[in-house]
Amino acid sequence: MLALIIGISCSGPKKVIFEEDVDTSNKPILFQTKKTYHLNPANVWLSNEFDAARLGHAKMVNDSVIKLSIFPENTPINKSPYYAFKVWAGTSTTMYFEFEYPDGFKHRYIPKIKTGQLWSKADTLDFHTTKKGALLKLNIEKEPKIVAAQEINSSSDVHNWYSENIIKGNEAFVKEHSAGKSVLGRNIPVLDITYGSRKNKPLIILMTRQHPPEVTGYFAYQHFLKTIVEDNELSKAFLNKYRVLAFPLVNPDGVDLGHWRHNVNGVDLNRDWSRYIQPEVMKVVSYITRTSKKDNNEIVLGLDFHSTYEDVFYTNQKREGTTLPNFIKDWFVALEKNIPGYKVNEAAGNSTKPVSKGWFLYGHNATGITYEIGDNTPKDRIEEIGRKSARAMMDLLVY
Repeated sequence: MLALIIGISCSGPKKVIFEEDVDTSNKPILFQTKKTYHLNPANVWLSNEFDAARLGHAKMVNDSVIKLSIFPENTPINKSPYYAFKVWAGTSTTMYFEFEYPDGFKHRYIPKIKTGQLWSKADTLDFHTTKKGALLKLNIEKEPKIVAAQEINSSSDVHNWYSENIIKGNEAFVKEHSAGKSVLGRNIPVLDITYGSRKNKPLIILMTRQHPPEVTGYFAYQHFLKTIVEDNELSKAFLNKYRVLAFPLVNPDGVDLGHWRHNVNGVDLNRDWSRYIQPEVMKVVSYITRTSKKDNNEIVLGLDFHSTYEDVFYTNQKREGTTLPNFIKDWFVALEKNIPGYKVNEAAGNSTKPVSKGWFLYGHNATGITYEIGDNTPKDRIEEIGRKSARAMMDLLVY
């Protein structure tokens, strides 16, 4: 049986030792050149001069084809090529965009297109993958469109969302704080949510966007968090009993720089939950540790929202003797009961690498779950899963 040792550091929070060590020291990255391309003879402009953009280079192949070169921030890296660019034309035209990636990478995300304020998914008749990348047919107008792997949700978008949807009208029990700054000085926000006293309450941690492109997980997080702060008896009972620390943007630099996966130091933050070498993880862990000690809050549950190819919950097998030994089983039963046609996809296995769900288990004897939403799960289904999973959690923990 794996023996895990928690070492005490005088200069920071406790370090959690995992079976498999991962090198999370700084790695060099390739910064994309911010540029607006004017491509003749098509008289088309492309730009990556906005937050969360990703475009390495653009050039005309012929009168109707534009080749887009997309590079990761560094390698090795997950095969999740992210892209985002703005495009417009002098006069209305139709162009083909050829996506090209470095050797070893394939296209993953179906293009999302923003026209005005509305996002839509590329029509299957206008888009297909190729051996080296993908090809998109797009009608271009004078009004700029954004084409992206996932809907853009930059750090400013995240701030606007939680200010309007979580804090506004709930100032009496939702307090906005900062866990600190990222490497490049961006804020790492935290929302402290509870009714009445914050002392001596079980503590639940909710986090998302360790990996920048994983926006469907962020959508589920939005609906989950909105459900918790609703004005109803269940939410009130839950927040009278529990305290929630919600981190809606753990990797703001990676998000705003349009990274495929890493922070600006070229590191996967969800492999740094052991020694906390990266500032973002150190700030989040320090904030949680400092807060829980100050107010005598026992950490009982941690949910980390991500995206992958399909909906799945990654769980730890060890449950007996933990803070909530029956929660996962009972929660999954409730989800299948309350969501029509829903079948929980669980992948259980004790964390061997230093990921957040292992940190909750080995560092705090708490239940830790990586809550994954599929890349192509429909938005109405994401909303249903997010809202009903939050209600089921509250119902189980209150009654």
